[in-house]
Amino acid sequence: VHAREPRFLVDYARNLEAFEFALCASEDTVTMEVPLRMDGDALQVLMCQPGDAPARDHQGLGTCYLQVPSTGTDLEGWTSAVGVMGRGGGVECLVPGKVLQHLKELLVSAIVCCQRRFLLQPGDLSAENLQEDAMELSLLIRGGWKTIRFDIVPVVRRQQEPLRLKGRQSDRGFPEGSLRKATEEAHFVPASPHCWRSSTHLPILKLLQAVDTLKGPRLDSLRLLDQLRSQDWGEEGGKGGLTFNHMKMVLLWSMELFPSPEDWQDLEGSVYRLLVILLRCLATQHLPHFLHPERNLFQGEAMDLASLYRKVESFAQDPRRFLRFHFGLPARADGCQADPDTRALLQLPAEDGSCWDTAYFDILLSQFQVYRIQDGTRHSAMSQLLSKIR
Repeated sequence: VHAREPRFLVDYARNLEAFEFALCASEDTVTMEVPLRMDGDALQVLMCQPGDAPARDHQGLGTCYLQVPSTGTDLEGWTSAVGVMGRGGGVECLVPGKVLQHLKELLVSAIVCCQRRFLLQPGDLSAENLQEDAMELSLLIRGGWKTIRFDIVPVVRRQQEPLRLKGRQSDRGFPEGSLRKATEEAHFVPASPHCWRSSTHLPILKLLQAVDTLKGPRLDSLRLLDQLRSQDWGEEGGKGGLTFNHMKMVLLWSMELFPSPEDWQDLEGSVYRLLVILLRCLATQHLPHFLHPERNLFQGEAMDLASLYRKVESFAQDPRRFLRFHFGLPARADGCQADPDTRALLQLPAEDGSCWDTAYFDILLSQFQVYRIQDGTRHSAMSQLLSKIR
């Protein structure tokens, strides 16, 4: 593809994608972003408005047009005039539909070329999903004993000011500078034939990679719970359940809410730190995006959250029934049964933000009898919040 169209760049390293693939316990789709060779900083971001034409293309909030400069862009065949509110006529913009169509044609041509040269054996690759009118180009690749779906997505990259987390301490729980490095570049991917949207796929993976540099079983906890998600928490027919992306977000929140290395000394305690956050999100039907907390990742998803809550709660109450191996700590006679008040705690209203704080989740950990922190300040904060709740 790159040989025929140098504007599609090839990243053969794919370290972040390989890192995610190794973490994920299930056979989820692998997203591969294909950067475009262009000066992304020269583009102007124009937010989509309801009155723009074609308005039917808008896919939710946060979509935008990418206006190209009048000269010297090397984007022939990828641009078109778009009617933008307040701009007085057509504005020349980079059109994702044209980029996708060009990339699709090149992929098909490359596949045919490889088949003619016997570089692909029958069944190695399926391109039948390329016929779908989607915002990603899907290929099914046979890898050993299973078939893996790769979603190929063109991406526009441009520099931006590193993200500042409003009202939150930057890098809390993460190696210093992690957030700055993960968010210093903006990524735009197709949202519709005419509109783009900001993507946090690679920034989130960069944060996970930073987590991997810390001591403690943080990523082991993620992988264990993802294995349960895949095997025990799925919906009927394999549709509409929790995804690996949901689980990644839970881990990132646990990093911020439990920043002390003391929280990550053993696998059992680490797993329960993710569990209490996941249970809270399921109980309130609200999972905030780590980088954009105003976005609820459960919104618009076809999931039975009440059923998922019961499944996750069953594991939290008695993990031994679900695991093929067991935590190395001595078994408790009560089977780690949660207090009857735990569900009421999980469903407390969240208006003032006090139920999205370390003290609140410390209370939940104590309910599951896995709170072993010696920090007096945290004990005091937990006691104060518990008195307020009561």
